[in-house]
Amino acid sequence: MTTHKILFGTYTKRISKGIYEAELNTETKQLTNPQFIGSLTNPTYFALSQANKLYAVENRDGQGGVVTMDNSARPLQELEVHLSEGSAPAYIGVDEARQLVYAGYYHRGSVEVYRIDANGKLTLSDTFQNEGSGPRPEQGSAHVHFSHLTPDNRLVVVDLGTDEVITFDVSDDGQLTEVARYHTDEGFGPRHIRFSPDGHYAYLLGELSSLLSVLKYDQETGQFEHVMTASTIPNDWTEHNGCAALRISKDGRFIYASNRGHNSVAVFEISNQGAEIKRVQLISTEGDFPRDMNWDANEQFLIVPNQNTDNVSLFERNAQDGQLTLLQKDFAIPESVRVIFEN
Repeated sequence: MTTHKILFGTYTKRISKGIYEAELNTETKQLTNPQFIGSLTNPTYFALSQANKLYAVENRDGQGGVVTMDNSARPLQELEVHLSEGSAPAYIGVDEARQLVYAGYYHRGSVEVYRIDANGKLTLSDTFQNEGSGPRPEQGSAHVHFSHLTPDNRLVVVDLGTDEVITFDVSDDGQLTEVARYHTDEGFGPRHIRFSPDGHYAYLLGELSSLLSVLKYDQETGQFEHVMTASTIPNDWTEHNGCAALRISKDGRFIYASNRGHNSVAVFEISNQGAEIKRVQLISTEGDFPRDMNWDANEQFLIVPNQNTDNVSLFERNAQDGQLTLLQKDFAIPESVRVIFEN
């Protein structure tokens, strides 16, 4: 395949109108053909199901929730929306095996579980509300920033506000049962988590601390144990930085973290069967405030949108040493913070 289609989610605070689409030509190694395809308010995160339904965060009239879109239609066709008082989710994940959707609410500190029906529409099946706080100003209450599956099909919930990683068993009909709770160091501010291919190790990214921790994951109990931690930024960096996205290569050899403030991607080499990480590259994103980043199925190309400068940077990845090389830096998508490949 020489052309990939890519979706971009955005804030709509300044000039963006919602969701955009573009193409990556793998022969010319360039992004092309940006198109506006769907009007939403701050669709900062979304997930695409195998049935080609797009589940996006949405804000309307002081309410927030999840909107279901038909991704086979252009412009995107809205099928339904689930809204309630308060802010929209920060994270959405699709559980294909159980046909569930998980929505993690940052400002509410909660998780919603939805069942997917045969038409792709959603029915709320369970809600989890976390409580607590942390020592930093950003940690005044619970702030769920991630809610998705472990390799053994539990739900793992990452709470930035309470410095916690919470593990749940999930029933086939979408009911949650808490089985374990891990506390980071105070002020770590965990945001996203990824797992090694064998499921024995997890990598937890601290937004507030600019740290990446290796955790041992016990698949029998769902518990995590700290192994080691490394910094995503140089030791002499004194200005603000907030980590955001985390991607691990399918071979389990490299992991990538985005730095908002330092405006870079930190590349780590993974060794010792998953237990050790070492930072091997810091490369500029050629813009300001990179939030999400994502790659094609072959993990050859990494796309990094810069929210504040309205530009998208394209990198080529060396699968042998994990390092990134800049290919393009001036591709325009307004206020972009989420990126996924459609094919």
